[in-house]
Amino acid sequence: MAIPRVHSLKLSPDDSRLVSVVQTLNPDGKSYGTALWAIPLGGEPYRLTRSAKGETAAEFTGTGDLLFTSSRPDPTVKDADEEVAALWLLPAGGGEARRIAARPGGVGAFRTAGDTVVFASDVLDGEEADEAERRKARKDAGISAILHEGYPVRYWDHDLGPGRTRLFAGRLGPDGLEDVRDLTPDPGEALRDAAFTLTPDGRTVISTWRIPLSHAEQRVELVAIDVESGERRTLASEEGHDFGGPLAVSPDGTKIACVRERHAALDRSVRIELWIGDLATGEGRTYAPDLFPSDVVWAPDSAAVHIAADHQGRRPVFRVTLEDGEVTRLTADDASYLALNVSADGESLYALRSGVALAPGPARIGLDGAIADLPSPAPRPETPGTLTEVTATADDGVTIRGWLVLPEGASAADPAPLLLWIHGGPVASWNDWQWRWQAWIMARHGYAVLMPDPALSTGYGQGMIDRGWGDWGPRTMADLEAIVDAALTRDDLDAERTAAMGGSFGGYMANWVAGHTDRYRAIVTHASLWHLDQFAGTTDAAMYWQREFGPAGSERYSELSPHLALDKITTPMLVIHGDKDYRVPIGEGLRLWWDLRRSGVESKFLYFPDENHWILKPGNVVAWYESVLAFLAHHVLGEEWKRPESVA
Repeated sequence: MAIPRVHSLKLSPDDSRLVSVVQTLNPDGKSYGTALWAIPLGGEPYRLTRSAKGETAAEFTGTGDLLFTSSRPDPTVKDADEEVAALWLLPAGGGEARRIAARPGGVGAFRTAGDTVVFASDVLDGEEADEAERRKARKDAGISAILHEGYPVRYWDHDLGPGRTRLFAGRLGPDGLEDVRDLTPDPGEALRDAAFTLTPDGRTVISTWRIPLSHAEQRVELVAIDVESGERRTLASEEGHDFGGPLAVSPDGTKIACVRERHAALDRSVRIELWIGDLATGEGRTYAPDLFPSDVVWAPDSAAVHIAADHQGRRPVFRVTLEDGEVTRLTADDASYLALNVSADGESLYALRSGVALAPGPARIGLDGAIADLPSPAPRPETPGTLTEVTATADDGVTIRGWLVLPEGASAADPAPLLLWIHGGPVASWNDWQWRWQAWIMARHGYAVLMPDPALSTGYGQGMIDRGWGDWGPRTMADLEAIVDAALTRDDLDAERTAAMGGSFGGYMANWVAGHTDRYRAIVTHASLWHLDQFAGTTDAAMYWQREFGPAGSERYSELSPHLALDKITTPMLVIHGDKDYRVPIGEGLRLWWDLRRSGVESKFLYFPDENHWILKPGNVVAWYESVLAFLAHHVLGEEWKRPESVA
């Protein structure tokens, strides 16, 4: 928990330094703080900011000043609301940061180009002029009620409304952001969680725009908004598809690169592709088939883009040439890359480099594929063991691969107990460093951890996703069984001491495994789907779910719901769930816990009243690991049960 974490990377316009947001454990050990760090190209990192509230979302202006958001107090503003984030500027030449923009609903994401700044803010319906007073009146009256007339009503761990996201634009002046104006005065829910960017001249905002459809469905389009007039035109819209971030406008201001996602259906899997379109006409096409872009940045000549995309348990950087669509892999190592930046001359890329055994840190990438790690504000920790790959052939002939974390000392004479870790998603992959589910902590305690990529995993082409679409339990379990069998042929693993774990979709699979095999001594299921019919209408985004499974009560629910195999479960289970989880609501955990108890299955329930889909508070994370380790020690290692001190 005390290891500093590098979360972002931005390159200055003059290519002299990078800036990163670094997260560290606060002195009280109960929370995290953030600060901005500079990483000179050719020097040692140094800290830029030191406020108690912390700083996030750094962006350089064209002149090298640094913009960031923070809820730190402003001594120059009387009665400033310190509960919401404002926009701050740190001068390139040094000096104190100063607040340049604030809103009653706070400042969220922002972008800058030239002397233009565009930012998002939460705004109550009605007249903007008296919003601060209306917010105060609502708070003073103790009103928390929200009247909804559309769907959805909540997201991940928070309720939506009563405010709605709007975009504001202003001009950087000597004393702050001047001529601030509302670009989207009546957006409804169109800008909720919007991704947006600016053209290089600062004249046009390119943003996602949600369109409500019948039967609680929706589509996400791309729009272009004129910064001067606020005039909006639809740039990209396609039935059955969403357009979304990351968004990047070409340096010559003529093209937009983004992600296009195909809407799923019962017989059609989700598909995510790189899409590049013309800003004048909106005409575009997809590139790099079978690569799911996680990040995109343009080459300075606007003739190519660089993307980071999952591939075979890694996330390499690829170069995609527009003229012929040629895709070239630039990084040949085992690492995963994010936060791509390109130098002004186009000869170098800068990114966060990480991997299953490598905590994130800044690196330089040459166009020839040469990679050099840079000094980091957060030195990487050593990992206690070794990392290797395992492959297997599934029953349909498809190759299944995964990472195997081996603890120090594992050998034929002293084989390690095996933990099967099933990733979430399900459209995801084990390819990067994990701050939540950290396999090396388990290795430190003597366990080997198998992290496979079964059906529905990214980085193996669209066919891997198609194989598991609408067939979550049986198809995925067959793949898991194949790779577990292959791993256990190793003489440094103990086939008699095994356990399975998973969270979210991995939790669904943990529950499915529990009802379809007794090969494991223990199963840990975190934030898991249990009763699919119940889950279908209570998750925060039911429309996505029902595209694949149909409305509640459809055939797939009776085929794929883990609760229907309750009478087959004999393996001891540890159920973990957070009350603030809106993606997989707490009702799933409560229902699973009740069903296990009434069926007499040996089980325990680790409940977090103040956590969401993941466990994030430092003390709760400690309780999570201690409880999991105690449960495994008892059932897998045969040790006497000892209640962890953190939950005693």
